[in-house]
Amino acid sequence: MNISAPFIRRPVATILLTLGIALAGAIAFYLLPVAPLPQFNIPTITVNASLPGASPETVANSVASPLERHLGQIADVTDIVSQSSLGQARVTLQFKLSRDPDGASRDVQAGINAARADLPTSLRSNPTYRKFNPADAPILILSLTSKTLTRGQLYDMASNVLQQRISQIPGIGQVMIGGSALPAVRVELNPQALFKYGVGLEDVRAALASANANAPKGVIEQGERAYQIYTNDQASHAEDYRPLVIAYRNGNAVRLSDVANVEDSVEDLRNAGFANGEPSILAILTAEPGANIISTVDAVRAELPHLEAALSGDVEFRSAMDRSITIRASLRDTEITLVISVILVTFVVFFFLQNARATVIPSIAVPVSIIGTFGAMYMLGYSLNLLSLMALTVATGFVVDDAIVVLENIERHLDEGMTPPQAALLGAREVGFTVLSITASLVAVFAPILFMPGIIGAFFREFSMTLTVAIVISLAISLTTTPMLCALLLRRRQPARAGAVSRALRQAFASTQALYGRTLKVALGHPVLTLLSLVLVIVANVQLYKHIQKDLFPQQDSGRLMGKLEADQSTSFSAMSVKLEELIRVVKEDPDMETVVGFTGSGSGGGFGSTNTATVFAALKPLGQRHATAEQVIARLRPKLAHVPGGRLLFFAAQDLSRGPRSSSSQFQYTLGADDTALLQDWSRKLVDQLQKRNRLKDVTSDQQTQALETDLVIDRDAASRFGITPAMIDNTLYDAFGQRQVSVIFAAINQYHVVMEIDPRYTQRPSMLDEIYISTSGGGANGTATTNMPSGAVTKAGKTTTTAGSASLDSARNAATNALAASGRSSASSGAAVSTARETMIPLSAIAHYERGNTPLSVNHQGGFVTTTISYNLDIGDSESGAAEEIRAASAEIGMPSGVHEVTNGGNAMFAESFSNMPLLLVIAILSIYIVLGVLYESAIHPITILSTLPSAGLGALLGQMAFGIKFTVISAIAVVLLVGIVKKNAILMVDFAIDARRARGLSPFDAIYEACLMRFRPIMMTTFAAVLGAVPLAIGFGDGGEVRQPLGVSIVGGLLVSQLLTLYTTPVVYLYLDRFSLWMERKRSRWGRRRAPAAETA
Repeated sequence: MNISAPFIRRPVATILLTLGIALAGAIAFYLLPVAPLPQFNIPTITVNASLPGASPETVANSVASPLERHLGQIADVTDIVSQSSLGQARVTLQFKLSRDPDGASRDVQAGINAARADLPTSLRSNPTYRKFNPADAPILILSLTSKTLTRGQLYDMASNVLQQRISQIPGIGQVMIGGSALPAVRVELNPQALFKYGVGLEDVRAALASANANAPKGVIEQGERAYQIYTNDQASHAEDYRPLVIAYRNGNAVRLSDVANVEDSVEDLRNAGFANGEPSILAILTAEPGANIISTVDAVRAELPHLEAALSGDVEFRSAMDRSITIRASLRDTEITLVISVILVTFVVFFFLQNARATVIPSIAVPVSIIGTFGAMYMLGYSLNLLSLMALTVATGFVVDDAIVVLENIERHLDEGMTPPQAALLGAREVGFTVLSITASLVAVFAPILFMPGIIGAFFREFSMTLTVAIVISLAISLTTTPMLCALLLRRRQPARAGAVSRALRQAFASTQALYGRTLKVALGHPVLTLLSLVLVIVANVQLYKHIQKDLFPQQDSGRLMGKLEADQSTSFSAMSVKLEELIRVVKEDPDMETVVGFTGSGSGGGFGSTNTATVFAALKPLGQRHATAEQVIARLRPKLAHVPGGRLLFFAAQDLSRGPRSSSSQFQYTLGADDTALLQDWSRKLVDQLQKRNRLKDVTSDQQTQALETDLVIDRDAASRFGITPAMIDNTLYDAFGQRQVSVIFAAINQYHVVMEIDPRYTQRPSMLDEIYISTSGGGANGTATTNMPSGAVTKAGKTTTTAGSASLDSARNAATNALAASGRSSASSGAAVSTARETMIPLSAIAHYERGNTPLSVNHQGGFVTTTISYNLDIGDSESGAAEEIRAASAEIGMPSGVHEVTNGGNAMFAESFSNMPLLLVIAILSIYIVLGVLYESAIHPITILSTLPSAGLGALLGQMAFGIKFTVISAIAVVLLVGIVKKNAILMVDFAIDARRARGLSPFDAIYEACLMRFRPIMMTTFAAVLGAVPLAIGFGDGGEVRQPLGVSIVGGLLVSQLLTLYTTPVVYLYLDRFSLWMERKRSRWGRRRAPAAETA
C-alpha cells in the first residue's frame, strides 16, 4: 500500500489542502493569547480575616487556629499554611491539581461558616476567601502622585474610580490599591479630658455609634402625592462630629470636641507607599487565568488618559513596572530564534543536496508544519509563550527529518534514471514505513511527559503536546505534500551542469563516506572494544549525573526584582516609613535601575506582613540598555544596602515559575517544624547563625520574629472584681484606646467609610501612658465575661521621653480621690483610686492592673496546623539548589540538630524533590514506550534493543555540553534528554530498517546488510543530524530575553546529537550483529527444544 500515491496523482487537491492547513494556522496565530509561560492552575484559595489592633498571638489563637481546624478537614487539601500578624490572619490552602477550584471554593465557604461560631464576636465581618494562583504575578504596577491631594484623597480616587474602571477591562483579574487607606473621620481622645469630665471610652464609642445612622424611614402619602422621608441622621465629616454631645455632667453637655481632636484623615495611619522615593499610591494589577497579557496591558494603557480626565486635581499616572515589556522582548527573541532555525535547516538541505529545486521542498514543508501547529494550539486552548515557541524551534529539526528522508530517497531514484513521478511513487513507498517508525517512536517519547504527575507535569504538558502536534503534521506533510512536490519540481541532475563548488562538496562528502566505510570495518572487526566503549558511556552517564549541579528551573533574568525590607523587630511604623524611603533612593541610584516602588503597613497593596516589614518592586532597564544581569545587580546592591542601620533590604530576581504560596524575603526556602515550639525556635536560630557563618548561602534570614517589644498588662482579678470590672471591659477599653477601632460606618454614594477612635497619639508614646487610662464601671457588670481574647492595640515608643505636663496634677487628683473614697468606706482596695462623678465611677487602670515589659512575636506562622519556621536564602552566582541542600545538611550536622526538629517539605523544595525523584522513572517509561512501539512495528523483540543502544551516548553528550558551558541540570535539561531519546534513535532506525529490507529482499548476510545500510543511509543520517543540530544552535546560543531558559535545551540537544552521531555510527552496527547472533542462538535453542518434545509426544 502506498499512502502517498493519491496525493502524487492529484497535485491540485494536495496543494489546496496544504494551503488550508497553513491558512488555519496563520489565523490562529493572531488569536492565540500571549503569556510568559504556559498557563497552569494550582488550585489555591486564600482566606483572609481582619481583627484590627489585635496582636499576632491573639490573631493566631483566636482567628487562624479555628479556621485551620475547620478548613483542614476539606478533602484533597495538600498543604495548609497560615500567617498571623498585627490585626490580620491569612490561611492559604493548596489542593491537588485534579481538584475543581469552584468545588473547592464552595467547601471553603462551608468551612468558614462552620468556623464562625469559634471566632471572636468582635470580628466585624466574616472571613473572606479568594481563588488564587501562585503562578500569577503583577502584570502592571501604576503609581499615582499629586501635589495638591492628600494620600487619603488620592487613595479614595484610586479605589472608587481607577480600581473599578480597570477591573472591567477584559483580562484583568484583580486590582489592589496600596500606599494609604480610605478616608475616615478620626477621633483622637484626650485621656486627661475624659478623666476631667468623668466620661469613659466605652461611653464615647456608644455615642459615636448611635450618632450615625442610615436606616429606612418610610413614605408619607398625601392624596396623589408621596413624600420620601429623609433626616440628617448621618454625620459625614469631622465638622459634623465635633459638636456631638457624648454625655451630660451636672446638667452641662459634654461635647466630643471637649475631649477629643476630630479630623478628616484615613482609616489606618500605618500604611505608606513610595515610587522612586516619592510618596505615592500604588495600583497593582494581575491578569485573570488564560488572559493575553500583552493585549491586557495595552488595553489598560489605552484607558489611562480617560482615567486621568475622570480624576479631579493634578493626579499623575506613572508605569512603575510593566511585565509585558520583558514578555514582548522574550517572545520576539524566541520568534527570531525560530526563524533562524528554519533558515539554518534549509541551508543544511541545500548543502547536502546541492539542488535549489530540492531545497524548496523542505523549505515549504517545515513552515507549513510549524504554522499548522498554531491551529491545533488554538483548539487546545494553549498560548504563545516561551515554552511553546521553544517546542516549535526544536520541532524545526524534527519536522525536516521526515521531509529529508523522503526527499533523499526520491532523489536517489531520480539519479538512477527514473522519471520524477516514478521516483516519487517508489521512493515514498520505500521509506513510508521508516518515516512512520521514526514519527511513532518519537511521539511515544512524549507520552510520559503528557501523563507526568505534579506541577512540573502540568507545566510541560503544553510543551510536549505542541511538539507532538508539529511532528504529526510533519508526518502528514512528508507523506503527502513532499512526494507531490518532488514529482512536480525535481528533475534528473545533469553532472555536467554542476559547478566547481558543487563538485568539490560532493567529492568531499564522498571522501568522508569512504573514510567512514574504512573505519566502520575496523570497528566491526573489533566488536568487543566497541561494546566496551558503550559500557563506559553508560558508566560515565551515571557518574556525571551524580556530580552535575541541579536546579528546579533555570534562573530567569526577567528584568524584575522582588525585595523585602526587614527592620528591627521593635521598629515603629513612622521609623519604618523613613527607612523604606531612604532605601528606595539608594536602590534607584544603581545605573541599571529603571523604577523602584515599595509599600509598608499591614495589608498595604493587598500584601501581608508585620509592622517592621515592607515590600519592594524594582524594574531594571531593558536587557540591551544595561550592563549587568539581574543577579549581578543584586550582588552589587547587597553591600550598599547592608550599610543602612536598623534594616535589611533583600532582593531576588522575580521568576515566572512560582515556588509555592509562602512569601519570603528571598527566593528559596527551607522549613523546619517541631512539636516543641521552644525547641524549634532555639534550633532554627542556631541553624540560621551557622549558615550565615559558613557564608555560602546569601541573604539568610528566618521568619521567626519573636523579639518585638511587648507591654503585658497583668490584671489583679480580685481588685477588678471588687470594682465590678471584667476582663472584657478592660479589653474593650484598651481596644478603644490603642486599636484604631472602627466604631461607625459612613455610607456615601459610591463607597463606605468609617469613624475611627483611639487616644491622641501623644499618649501612645510609651507604656507608662497606660496609667492615664480610666475604665468606667458602667461599661459592664460584675457578672460579665471572665475570660476574653479581645484585641487591645499597640503602644508606639518614639524614644526616651519624660511625662507630659499635667501628670503631677493628675497624680494629686488620684491621691485625693483615693483618700476621699477610703474615708467614705466605699472601697476596700488597698491601692489605686476611683473618682466618683454624678453618673458613673472612673477606675484608673493602675488600680486594678500593672504592666510588665517583655517580648512578643511580630508574626506567627503555622503549616499543617503546627508552628513552623521558614529559613529563606538566595544562591550565590553560579551556585545551585542541589548545592544549597548539601550546605543546609552540612550545617545541620555541625550544630547537631536534634531529631525532634525536622524538615517540612513544601513549596519549591517539594517541587524540586518531586521533579528529580521522577526523572529516572520518566526516562525508563520513555524508553519502554519506544521499545513497545518499535516492537509492534518490527514484530521483533530484538531489533528495538539495537535501536535503543543509541541512547546512552546522547545522555553523555547532553551532560558534557551542560558541564562545559556551566549550565545546571534543570527540568528543561531533563526534557531535552527525553527529546534526545526520541531523536538519536532515528539513526539506528535508518540503519536497521535498511538492513532488514536488504536481508529479506536480497538475502545478504547480517554483516553485509548492516555494512551496506550504514553506507547507503550515511547521507540522510548526516543530513537529519546536522539539520537537528543547526536547528538547536540558536537555542544553544541563548541570546536576548529568555535566553537563559532556551539555552539548556539547545546545549543539551546539540551536545547529545554530536556525541551520539560520533559513537552510534560505530556502536549500533556492532550491537546489531551481536543481537542478531543472539537471536539465531535463541532460534536454535527453541528448535532443539522442539525436537526433544516431538519424540516424547509420539511415545506418549
